[in-house]
Amino acid sequence: MNEITQIRKLSLWIFFIPLIGINLCLLISQNPEFLENTFFVVNPTCRSGFSIPYLDGSLSISRASRCFPQYLIFKPAMIITAITLYFYWSNNNDLVNKYKETNINYKFRTFGILSAVFLAIHSIFLGIKFDYDLYKLFRRVVMVSFIVFEIVAQAYLVFILYKMKNKLHNYINFRFLFAKRVLVTLLIIVAIISIPIISSPGYKFLKHALEWDYFVGVISFYLLTFFMWKKTN
Repeated sequence: MNEITQIRKLSLWIFFIPLIGINLCLLISQNPEFLENTFFVVNPTCRSGFSIPYLDGSLSISRASRCFPQYLIFKPAMIITAITLYFYWSNNNDLVNKYKETNINYKFRTFGILSAVFLAIHSIFLGIKFDYDLYKLFRRVVMVSFIVFEIVAQAYLVFILYKMKNKLHNYINFRFLFAKRVLVTLLIIVAIISIPIISSPGYKFLKHALEWDYFVGVISFYLLTFFMWKKTN
């Protein structure tokens, strides 16, 4: 079962690369003195004191990552993640085709690849400033598109796997498949509840905390993927 082996490996990369990337940027932002008197002096705009933004929302992922030298970590990490996402969704598509004896491009693959494209676009444009309202709207649309396409792809894949559970019962740990179902449901509910908050001018710290926690929630889907599939020879 080469597809399952590949999916398990890819899922770990998708979880750990962005998680390590954003937290390294946070670490640099909170400890700029470590890089003083070097070529990698931290831009004052992206410095902050110690905090736990997952709880207090003291700064956004963007602020922790958009300046030099943090973007040297963030941009490659997200672009590599986007490339890995492409292979992840393609391998899942191949696996489903194999067991359903079809040869089609399932919707979860399309949505998953679109989410990867928007993640790459967001990473490329992060830190580039243009004082135009249209550009600011473009960045928001790109970020929202990544989240929407990613959640739709995850939900659709979980739905497909549940429909195929009789064929895959020897390969899937159904406790983790159920955990993925719960996770995706929570992500959808939180997204819907958060719409009024995100669209409002205030709630800055709540928005920042939500950004960090929601991103970790999204990539946790892939950690569950690793544990869901059983090892195959």
